[in-house]
Amino acid sequence: MNDLIRSKLGLLPTHPGVYLMKDSRGSVIYVGKAKTLRNRVRSYFTGSHDKKTQTLVSHIADFEYIVTDTVVEALLLECNLIKQYTPTYNIMLRDDKAYPYIKLTQEQHPRLEIVRKVHKDKAKYFGPYPNATAATDTKRLLERLYPLRKCRKLKKQACLYYHIGQCMAPCEFVVEPEKYEAIAKEITDFLNGGHKEIVLRLQQQMQDEAQQLNFERAKELRDLIRHIGQLMESQKVTNLDLVDRDVFGYQVDRGLLCVQVFYVRVGKVIERSVDIMQHFGDPAEDFISYVEQFYYGQGLVPKEVLLPQGVVSDALSQWLSAKCLHPQRGPKRQLVELATENARIALTERLLLMDQHMDRTLGAVLDLGEILGISAPHRIEMFDNSNIQGTDPVAALAVFVDGKPAKEQYRKYKIRTVQGANDYASMREVVRRRYARILREKGQLPDLIVIDGGRAHIAAVMDVLENELDLDMPICGLAKDIHHKTSHLFYRDEPEPVRIERHSPAFYLLERIQDEVHRFAITFHRQVRARNSLVSRLEEVPGIGPARRKRLLQHFGSLTAIQTASLEQFAKAGIGESLARAIVTHLQQK
Repeated sequence: MNDLIRSKLGLLPTHPGVYLMKDSRGSVIYVGKAKTLRNRVRSYFTGSHDKKTQTLVSHIADFEYIVTDTVVEALLLECNLIKQYTPTYNIMLRDDKAYPYIKLTQEQHPRLEIVRKVHKDKAKYFGPYPNATAATDTKRLLERLYPLRKCRKLKKQACLYYHIGQCMAPCEFVVEPEKYEAIAKEITDFLNGGHKEIVLRLQQQMQDEAQQLNFERAKELRDLIRHIGQLMESQKVTNLDLVDRDVFGYQVDRGLLCVQVFYVRVGKVIERSVDIMQHFGDPAEDFISYVEQFYYGQGLVPKEVLLPQGVVSDALSQWLSAKCLHPQRGPKRQLVELATENARIALTERLLLMDQHMDRTLGAVLDLGEILGISAPHRIEMFDNSNIQGTDPVAALAVFVDGKPAKEQYRKYKIRTVQGANDYASMREVVRRRYARILREKGQLPDLIVIDGGRAHIAAVMDVLENELDLDMPICGLAKDIHHKTSHLFYRDEPEPVRIERHSPAFYLLERIQDEVHRFAITFHRQVRARNSLVSRLEEVPGIGPARRKRLLQHFGSLTAIQTASLEQFAKAGIGESLARAIVTHLQQK
């Protein structure tokens, strides 16, 4: 578990929602739902798991989550996202199976059936439902309440359903269209929220049946009421109008603007995006500016764009072919509120991560100052040398400010005055050049100088600073053991190493600085060595003087590029055919 995951685990909300596990490349490898996001996501990184889950966890480098209002919404959104990303570890749900709907057919004698796709066929669709069992139970209960036909093809005579009051037997009797229209309206009202009145009526019937000791019938009514309450939860992640729309929500805090976008396609939330950026003006104006840039140059724009209340979108509406709506009620308003809530949670997480990171870095700086007995070293500069048996010697400087790398202030040095492998003399030269220039240009001196070396390196640097430049500055050195791991911290001319816990924030900070300057020095040394090798090889080619050598270096940049170049490429560099053949032959022989 990396530091990013460890930090984000502590910030997970206790809401229901969907989580997306990502690998090191940023690809979604698993999508899951949770009644409580905090408990579910944390469970992956604690305790023991089966082999499949262990494999999944070993590939998790980051995760995201989307908060929903209910578990049912999370379940539906999970399905949509699995279809969108087809994650590697979602084996059971990766097929194209959809969640079920209840359909009231548009026929002369309509009936109820369960389907998994919504078509534009003038029929009425209700749902989706979390599973086939729930949809089937709801359909059965509706059929008890409303006497629609059950058979696919009309029979020749009335069946049992007619005799138990659950069918009007259109096979034998004439049923007026107005009767079906009334039933369709009642079912529509029932499934779209009017069920509360029916529940009250059923509760009264259940009590009456129980008082009359008809417990079996009372149990049936109780089950009916329970199913209605379970399955009539408002669904905001799927809408039945099949309209494509983008839903925006935003939040601002501490100079940061977070914008959350839900992409609704064919009535389903299939994806979301979140952006967090600095803003300097009015929040609502900056948000609309983001939306305008979001659509600028896009060829595909959905039919509707849903925006929060209080933002002016007149200019956006003028050039977008979509309707820009500010819904005040209903499912669309709930979608905007859901996007806004997710924006708030994402921004809160980012700010808490920033605070934690600041606490760690500044805490490490303060701890290091206490350990060395100096003021907190807000600006730290560290040097490192690099060479191979004295050839192509270089040095590098890394700068950390408040515990974070200031890469624009890094510096590279080619050693000018030292011949051979003399690490101490190289360090003296680089330190002299660095701080003599700072004194000359009245630049900023560091609060702490760190040397990649032990007592002898510190002594060499102190001699330059104190005796040549008249500077008295805190200096420490990092010495390595036989395994090339940092083992001791030395401070100035103190004879004994400074005691520092290997797992302390201060030691971690020093290791980070040491690794960074070493990486920077090694990279620079390889560049210099490769370039010098190319120069020396080219100097051996007859007919190549300084001017042509410089031209070849500028044009090709590497020995491999020259060796594999065509005659046409040499011609573009101003090299004739015969000389080009001579160059390639000489380099290949070498």
